[in-house]
Amino acid sequence: MPEYYPVYLNLAGKRCVILGGGTIAQGKLAALRDAGASITVISPQSTDGIKRASQRGDLTLLPREYRTGDLAGAFLAVAATNVWHVNRQIYEEAEARGVLLNVVDDPDQCTFIAPSIVRRDPVTLAVSTGGASPALARKIRETLTEAPALKWADLANALGRARRVIKEQRAVIDPTRWQCVITEDLLALAQAGRDDEAVDIILSQLQDATIPEMCGDLTRCQPGGCAKRAALRAAEAVS
Repeated sequence: MPEYYPVYLNLAGKRCVILGGGTIAQGKLAALRDAGASITVISPQSTDGIKRASQRGDLTLLPREYRTGDLAGAFLAVAATNVWHVNRQIYEEAEARGVLLNVVDDPDQCTFIAPSIVRRDPVTLAVSTGGASPALARKIRETLTEAPALKWADLANALGRARRVIKEQRAVIDPTRWQCVITEDLLALAQAGRDDEAVDIILSQLQDATIPEMCGDLTRCQPGGCAKRAALRAAEAVS
């Protein structure tokens, strides 16, 4: 079994082709649509959900069998025809054109596999067993969905805003210092909808070298971490 390289793809505006119109093909639509892909479904028969999506303008539906050349201009494709020799033809065209391809339930013909997704916006976790067991990936996803650690995702927007400010200022901050500012108190502000206050605190702690519990050098943290980071680790250990 191959060793896969995990990656998140930017599909905004890119042509993505789904070959097949059954429930598995329909299940691929939401993630592709949310990613901004330009979706084409090719199948002589399709589910009511695919037909409704076509009527809404969410995708282009071509009600026919696959033909060689259907992957022209495609960035990514999914073969879900449930017919081995047709999937093989799709695989050969994808290889020839350099199109990323997922062949459902056939990892040997895939150039990528779709992971199981855990989402707490804007954070996304992808879980994969390398094709060994989709059921196990789903079980792990369901477990992670309720994991307490996902609460930290609620800080993403405030941290992202602060990061943009730091980049605009061209300031040099030790990456470890970012870890030090991530605390329960900061999380509570974000969860209360007080992102502006959270951003102000983040920027202050990142840029103020005189805070007693933080390292004095903004560009290089002390070996072993600062007092605040040690306290954070202790809090995580008991949570």
